[in-house]
Amino acid sequence: MSTSVIVLGAGLVGRVMAADLAADADLAVTIADVRPENLRQAQALAERLGRRISTQQADLSDQGVLARTIAPHAMVCGALASHIAFGALRTIIEARKNFADISFMPEDPLALDALARKAGVTAVVDCGVAPGMSHICAARGAALLDEPREIEIYVGGLPRERRWPFEYKAGFSPADVIEEYTRPTRLVEHGKVVVREALSEPELMNFDGLGTLEAFNTDGLRSLADTYRDRVPFMKEKTLRYPGHIELMRVLRAMGLFSQTPITVPGGAVKPLDVVSSLMFPMWQYQPGEEDLTVMRIIARGRQGGVETEHVWDLLDLFDKPSGCTSMSRTTAFPCAIMAREIIRGTYRAPGGGGVVVPERLGEDAALFDRLMAGLAQRGVVYRHSRRTPAARS
Repeated sequence: MSTSVIVLGAGLVGRVMAADLAADADLAVTIADVRPENLRQAQALAERLGRRISTQQADLSDQGVLARTIAPHAMVCGALASHIAFGALRTIIEARKNFADISFMPEDPLALDALARKAGVTAVVDCGVAPGMSHICAARGAALLDEPREIEIYVGGLPRERRWPFEYKAGFSPADVIEEYTRPTRLVEHGKVVVREALSEPELMNFDGLGTLEAFNTDGLRSLADTYRDRVPFMKEKTLRYPGHIELMRVLRAMGLFSQTPITVPGGAVKPLDVVSSLMFPMWQYQPGEEDLTVMRIIARGRQGGVETEHVWDLLDLFDKPSGCTSMSRTTAFPCAIMAREIIRGTYRAPGGGGVVVPERLGEDAALFDRLMAGLAQRGVVYRHSRRTPAARS
């Protein structure tokens, strides 16, 4: 007997998630979205891979519609826009449906933990690439160390070919990218949360197969800043771009072009960000045939066996030509799809039988971590782990 699964959101990530789940004969997969074109593309991807999914058009921003849409299904997966994700999480928990989600909601999902515990629902959130695998690897590294001291996360989604003027394309919502350039960033120093300006503290880093990239502060620690700061006194997350991008974005921000405060111009008032959205965002869209890549490095540093040690996970994933799927969509969708299977098959459940689970909690389970890594490797997404000591580096 098949288990019914519904994927909410048929964008780049949601359609890959649905197609991956549909590879299992015992899963009956439906994908829902308000946009017919997204549903058409999801169906086309599944057919190209020789898999079957059902599609359903629904306005998932309407909580009543959402509740009716998920009602027939045993498992729910989320790939919704960030601004509606928290409301959707609440509705899914109230419907007593288990959930695996990648939505980058601005609200704190742990605010709904008590509700999920009462409902006996397992809701795994932020389960993509970053946040997601970034936090999972960070937690595994901290667990391997006797005295963890530092966690550093570096991640970027980039076009394989650098093109003037931005040398960048957005693998997800361009508006969410701009948010990374404007929202104050939280870091942890000496066990306390400190705030830095976005795009601050740039540094150059070298990556095999890519060369030099620049890194800058972004607000990507999310739940780690609360769950791990008592255990790991120094933590930061930085975004990676090709060199030169930081300075260009700083100039645009300094001009006020990322502001949502209306200004008066001949003919009326306009929000500067709306102008940027109209002019710049089309230039950030991947065109047919353009390939992307995902690069990530997670470092957990401290003492192990009385020796200064760091555990490092490196990822360099490229556009998948056979499927035509972007690297960002694959590296984001697959961890969530794998965790959905864990929940469906009963091999994972929130501690205590229910609750909202942030990704670092998954990395604390060594056996689950190994299964996640094996599942990703089977799909061609390989995280390379190395253990380094000062003696080994010298």
